[in-house]
Formats: sequence, C-alpha cells, structure tokens
Amino acid sequence: MNRIVRKEFLNPEVVRIELEAPLIARKRKPGQFVVLRALETGERFPLTIVDSDPGAGTITLIYQVVGRSTAELAKLGIGDTVSDVLGPLGKPTEVRHVGTVVAVGGGVGIALLYPIAKGMCLADNRVVTFLGARTADLLILRDELSAISDRLEIITDDGSSGRRGLVTELLAEYLESRKPADEVVAVGPAVMMKAVVAVTKPRHIPTIVSLNPIMVDGTGMCGGCRVTVGGETKFACVDGPEFDGLTVDFDELMHRQRFYLDEEKHSSHYCKLNPERKA
Repeated sequence: MNRIVRKEFLNPEVVRIELEAPLIARKRKPGQFVVLRALETGERFPLTIVDSDPGAGTITLIYQVVGRSTAELAKLGIGDTVSDVLGPLGKPTEVRHVGTVVAVGGGVGIALLYPIAKGMCLADNRVVTFLGARTADLLILRDELSAISDRLEIITDDGSSGRRGLVTELLAEYLESRKPADEVVAVGPAVMMKAVVAVTKPRHIPTIVSLNPIMVDGTGMCGGCRVTVGGETKFACVDGPEFDGLTVDFDELMHRQRFYLDEEKHSSHYCKLNPERKA
C-alpha cells in the first residue's frame, strides 16, 4: 500500500498528490511513469511521475479527473492508501546538453512537460518555455516552470492570462525571429503536438513529443497506444512514451483516440464517486 501524504487541487479538474513510494522515488528518471490502481476493485491506469523526493521516499503525480478511475483516486485524501503502484516504467527522457531547449506545454500536458524541462535544465541547457491553456484557471505549474526556465511566456485561448491565442503562435514567432532552438519538446493534446511539428519540421529542428496521454494500461497488452512512428508500429507505453515528433503519424493517432469517446462519456456520466463532476 502507498500512502498519500499531500493532496491539492491545482484547478477544479486537476489534482496533485504526493505518494509514498520509496523505491520508485530513488529509481525514477524524467519521462517515466507509474501504473496504479486507486482501489482493489478499480482498473489500472498510467500517470507520469512529475517529481520525486528520494530523501522523503515520495513521488508527485498530477492528473485530470476525466472518468471513473481518476474520480476514484480523487476521492482519496491525505492518509489514505492507493492499492497498487508499479514503476518506474517507460523509457526515460534522453537528457543531454544540446544548447537551447524550447519546451511547449498545453493544458494538463504541462504536468508531463515539467520533469522533462527540469531534466534539461539540470543538464545545463538554456530552457525557453511556452505554456498554453483554454483559460487562466487551467494553467498549472507556472511558478515551478518559471524557476527552471530562462524565459517563460503564457498564452490562453481567451486571453485571461498572457496574450490571446494558441501556444504554437508563440513557438512560430520565436523561431521566425531566428532565436536559438537546438531541440523542441512538446507535450499536450495530440492536435497541439501535431501543430508544433508543423512549425518545426520545415525548419528541421529535432522535436520530441510525449505520447503518454494516449496510453491506457501502460503494459503494451491492450494495444490502445499503438502508433506509427517512422513507418513502424510502436507502443507508447513500452517503446516510449517519448518519440521523434517529426516521424509520428498524428492523423492515425488522433483517429484512434476517438475510438473510446462513447465509453469515456458513459463512464464519466455514471460515476457516483464524484457527484460534483459534470459529464
């Protein structure tokens, strides 16, 4: 059993918890994830390890309440235990000194971007960060990313924080000004990552994307995270979750993501564990 030692809502839909997991805390590296089960009767699902404290033996997880399993986890409080936690899983981020890394995050994908950007900072890279969300209320980890970034800019769909527009606009303007970008890392909705690649590919800028958001069981058994990368079939959970974004077939990926929309809506609608959650 793994005890929750800290819990907070970053916004009405996104929760941050610190969980006792000493072995994982010592072993984890940026980009890796855990597979957990909130209750013994619940389903298993993957979450990225946002941070860890090896001394305290804890890991930090951030998740969005989108269905029954995440609602079950959100109902647990400080002192409660999570039934099962397995990890660290997935291939770690290839952290190395490249020069200037441009980190682009969208929505809850900002939580996944943070450990990668932090790793790049610790590798003595200059980190330029662009964050985007629908509204100011949905922006997360601004202070944490500001602390490790040489430059940070924010943009929202409605202009409630930073300027109004899409995060890819900040990236395009930055690159058009011929500022340095030795590597781009993008994490967010698939449509956002596809748009980032559309900006970087013509400029031949190495671009890393995390396909963690499309994973289901985290073991490669379900096939739900199957994606074509460079003409070959890969599984985000066992071959990734990070890939060369310039070679990912995003159209196929987004088509597959729509397979389970009806089931997800049904699960959210009938979830009695979180009565305040609107389907």
